[in-house]
Amino acid sequence: MVVVEVNGYTIEPGAHLGGATLGQANLSGANLAGAYLSVAYLSEANLRGANLSGANLEGANLTRAYLTGANLKEADLTGANLARAMLGEVDLRGAKIVRANLRGANLYWADLTGADFTGADIILPPLRIDRLPSNLGGAKLARANRQGFVFSQTDLTKAKFGRAKLEGAKLEGVNLREANFRRANLTGANLAGANLARANLAGANLRGADLEAANFSDDQPVGSALHGVGGFRAAYLEGADLSWTNLRGADFEGANLTEANLRGANLEGALLAGANLEGATFYGANLEGAIFYGANLKGANLKEANLQGADLTEAKANEGTIWPDGFDPKAAGVIFED
Repeated sequence: MVVVEVNGYTIEPGAHLGGATLGQANLSGANLAGAYLSVAYLSEANLRGANLSGANLEGANLTRAYLTGANLKEADLTGANLARAMLGEVDLRGAKIVRANLRGANLYWADLTGADFTGADIILPPLRIDRLPSNLGGAKLARANRQGFVFSQTDLTKAKFGRAKLEGAKLEGVNLREANFRRANLTGANLAGANLARANLAGANLRGADLEAANFSDDQPVGSALHGVGGFRAAYLEGADLSWTNLRGADFEGANLTEANLRGANLEGALLAGANLEGATFYGANLEGAIFYGANLKGANLKEANLQGADLTEAKANEGTIWPDGFDPKAAGVIFED
């Protein structure tokens, strides 16, 4: 085996290079599979096409490093500094990127399948739609800071965004099937046309989010095993735009939908028990079989909504609540309060 030395360090698979000083070093195509590079200094290093699979890069300094096409599969980058690093076409499948700094990093066409970004700081530059990460299936971005992140028209199936900061994120048309947004901050996010079937948004903050024409349903018959899969229980959706969305069988129990726009939405069989719907708009919505037990409908607009078979027992309303023509709310069990 040919021994390669760079800056006095032996470069080979499994090399022990903890704390090594390799700033601006040319390591293009190097084989460092399984190498120990914890807290190594690799700022501006050329690692194009390098094999770093399974390598330990915990706490390493990779600022402005050139890693295009590198193999970092199952590498440990916990706490690493990757600010402004070039990570285009990098294989990060199963990589551990916990609490890493990725501010300004370039992830064009990167494969992030199953990567763990828990607590990572990911504020990326604007990404072209044709250069988005190729795959984030199952990627975990819990508690990640991803303000303004753009992921239009990509696939984030089963991605984990628990507690992630996604204010203003652009996710229109994205496949978010079975994604976990539990307690995530999606304030002002654009989710128009996104596929959120089976997604978990329990406790999420979607204030002012645009969910127009988003899909939350597997379109299964009410009572089927998939009925009620839309997880919005206790979600914060004040002012959210859910107009014309498919929310069939969704679970909004205890959710805050104050002044939300649900015009024309399909809420057939949805659970809205105890939800705060004050000032919400349900104009022309399909509410057939929906459960509003104990919900707050004060000032809500239900004009031309379909309330056939809906359960409004002990729902709260006032004089400002607008009902469909010919509908008798008191006969339906609604309680009027000032």
